[in-house]
Amino acid sequence: MGRTFLYSLLLIALPAAAQIYKYTDADGNTAYSNQPPDGVQAQPVELPPLNRVESQAPSAPPAPSAEEPQPPRKAYDILELAGLPDEEALRANNGTFTVSVMIKPRLQPPHQLKLVLDDQPYGQPSNVPVLQLVNVDRGEHRLAVQVIDGQTVVQQSPPAVFTVQRVHKP
Repeated sequence: MGRTFLYSLLLIALPAAAQIYKYTDADGNTAYSNQPPDGVQAQPVELPPLNRVESQAPSAPPAPSAEEPQPPRKAYDILELAGLPDEEALRANNGTFTVSVMIKPRLQPPHQLKLVLDDQPYGQPSNVPVLQLVNVDRGEHRLAVQVIDGQTVVQQSPPAVFTVQRVHKP
């Protein structure tokens, strides 16, 4: 173990040494030194050239190009509508019903929720996760919810497709 340790130390110090010599000491052990000992036959050790890498200044990250749009960062892990039937019609005789918004983490100020019905903004923005729709026509509709900050859309939920069933009074 002593020889291995000594050899490792010599390899660490190698860049500072001009020449390394190998010889056998009085106890018969192989030893290495940067100077040949007196009265002992030492052999110069030929070492391969050292690998070198020139240091480089850190480069600035590349600016996003117009050709490669960056995906928007999601502000909310969960943003979706709840309370709409999946496989059956929503019965709302007067076309009025409420939907819930599942959002995590909680809505952060100054963000607000805004409904989008059939790809058009619907109603007033609110910070309450239960929203009401009034007098929605019968038939199939698409509904999504947006998180907005003033006029900027921060995030939008996937659209939910549903059918409103209303009683037709002649």
